[in-house]
Amino acid sequence: MFTPENAIEIQRKIGADIIMAFDECTPYPCEYDYAKKSMHRTHRWLDRCIEQDKKSPFEYDYEQTLFPIIQGGIYKDLRKMSADYIAAKYLSANAIGGLSVGEPAEEMYAMTEVVCERLPEDKPRYLMGVGTPINILENIALGIDMFDCVMPTRNARNGMLFTAHGTINIKNKKWENDFSVIDEANYCYVDQDYSKAYLKHLFSVNEMLGKQIATIHNLSFYLWLVREARKHILAGDFTQWKNKMVKQMANRL
Repeated sequence: MFTPENAIEIQRKIGADIIMAFDECTPYPCEYDYAKKSMHRTHRWLDRCIEQDKKSPFEYDYEQTLFPIIQGGIYKDLRKMSADYIAAKYLSANAIGGLSVGEPAEEMYAMTEVVCERLPEDKPRYLMGVGTPINILENIALGIDMFDCVMPTRNARNGMLFTAHGTINIKNKKWENDFSVIDEANYCYVDQDYSKAYLKHLFSVNEMLGKQIATIHNLSFYLWLVREARKHILAGDFTQWKNKMVKQMANRL
C-alpha cells in the first residue's frame, strides 16, 4: 500500500533533489465538499510526510528538500485555507497543485493570485504541471518562481513548435516547400541547421529525428523565455515585455 511515509522513502532513495509531499489532486470540475475533504486529507498527509522526513537521513551527499503542496480546487476560500496551512509549516519552498487539470486559464490565474498573496515572498513558489509559454509568463507575473510541464516535449513529438511569434504545426502542408530555417531567432543549433520543409518531411515519414529536433527547439525556447523574463524583471519592465510577448505568442503561424 502506498502511504505518505513510503512516498518520502522512495523519493529519498531515488535521489530526488525535490521531494514532493503526498497529496490528492482533485479533478476539474470537482464538487466543493469533495475538494474540501481532499484538501484536509492532503494536509493530514503532509503532517505525516514532515514527520517521516525528519526521521529519514539524506541518502546522498546533497540536501533533499521537501515541498508541501497546496490544494483546494478552484474554490478561493479553500485555496486560502490551504495556503495558510502550508505556509505555517515554514518549509524551504511551497508548491501549488491541482491547477493544470483542465480548468480555464482564467481560473488558474485567479487561484494562483489568491495563493501567492498568502505565501511568504522569501520562499520559492512552484506551480506544478504548468504550462504553455503564455501560462508561464502570466504566472510569473503573479509571483511564481518554478514550473514543470511535459508540454514542450509532448507537443514537440506531435509537431507543435513554440516560438516568440506564435505556434507552428510543422505537420501542415504549408511548410512542405518552405526552406527557411526553423526559427530565425536561433535559440539553439537545430533552428539554423534544419529547414521547416525538412522537419515537415521528417514528421511525414514518422522519422524519430523530427521529434528530436522539435523537442530540442521547444526546450531551448522555454529556457530562452524564462531567462528573458528574469532579465526584464531585473530591468523593471517585465509587465510591458510580458504583455507584448503574450500577444505575439497567441498567434498560430
